[in-house]
Amino acid sequence: MQIKNHLLIKDDGNAVTFKATPNKGGSLTPQYLVMHYTAATTAGSAISWFLNPNAQASAHLLIDRDGSITQFAPFNVITWHAGKSQWQGLSGLNKYSIGIELVNGGRLTKSGNKWICPVDHRTIPIDEVIIARHKNDSTESGWQEYTEKQLEAAMNVAALLVKKYNLKDVVGHEDIAPIRKSDPGPAFPMLSFRSKAMGRNDKSSGEVKNSVELNIRTGAASSFPTLTKALPVGTHMLVLRTEGTWSFVEVLQSVHGIMDLEGWVSTKYLIAAQ
Repeated sequence: MQIKNHLLIKDDGNAVTFKATPNKGGSLTPQYLVMHYTAATTAGSAISWFLNPNAQASAHLLIDRDGSITQFAPFNVITWHAGKSQWQGLSGLNKYSIGIELVNGGRLTKSGNKWICPVDHRTIPIDEVIIARHKNDSTESGWQEYTEKQLEAAMNVAALLVKKYNLKDVVGHEDIAPIRKSDPGPAFPMLSFRSKAMGRNDKSSGEVKNSVELNIRTGAASSFPTLTKALPVGTHMLVLRTEGTWSFVEVLQSVHGIMDLEGWVSTKYLIAAQ
């Protein structure tokens, strides 16, 4: 992909689907990239919302669960994705950032043995649900997973935007508006995503811990055998490299009587160690 005249162009030379939002402001010189989830489960609902003048909301890009992309405004035009927000001394991040929305139900509610998106009331398949604690919460919740195609498309676009506009960092809506927002949430692999998008050495992703009991494996897939019993919640690790949705980590403490443990864990269950 490439960017021409502030529009995203596919490898075949054609622009991605463009639907002009009325919900936009003046000119933008972006400094940051802000990642969001839609809190609903279909691209159609998000597209309709961003095209509705009464919504007073929009973003630059929407990435569907199959990896397809819709653009709503050029990258040099302000969109209304951040709302009341602050970051690194800046207030109102709409004026300073590009916004990407990922189709994802976000925080879910449980009804019997089903997990429901509270916005559009659709049932989320159980194999798309993880139980995790948001970094700004004290209790666990259910969250819809992102798809590999979606994350791959988002990563490619993020790296392109960082390079094109010399962006300072990639952040979540939950970082710039922590009291109001929880997106993109603990199902989003922000540590490795930010590291790759910014072109940093994987070690710079830094020290992390797991938000749930977590298997550590010999390879980067759930089919590989585990090295020991599941890592207890809060085990401190250092991310050495990433591969897809998996991270190769060095465990920084003794677990189950084992020292110097290294192996593969699922990135989506990692949060920054504080």
